[in-house]
Amino acid sequence: MKIDINATLNGQMPTELAAKQVSTSSPTPFQNKTQDTTSFNNSGKTTVQSLTNQALQTPEIRQDKVSAIRESIKNGSYDLDPRKIASAIITDNQ
Repeated sequence: MKIDINATLNGQMPTELAAKQVSTSSPTPFQNKTQDTTSFNNSGKTTVQSLTNQALQTPEIRQDKVSAIRESIKNGSYDLDPRKIASAIITDNQ
């Protein structure tokens, strides 16, 4: 789309076009910018690396939990609280 700055607006021509002079005597807030810096050290890398290794060594299925729940279902002691389940569903979807 081409914009013609000399075209009439609602049938009227602009009556005055004047150039504005910008004063540079006082600095604007953007002229006094400071430079942001970031530094890294090895201790953070070591921590992240050890946590990554620990997560990779943890099995995806925690068989001890699965076995305990399976056993409680078999003997009829596995109890579900519908209000707790509904609350968790609502909280998770927010």
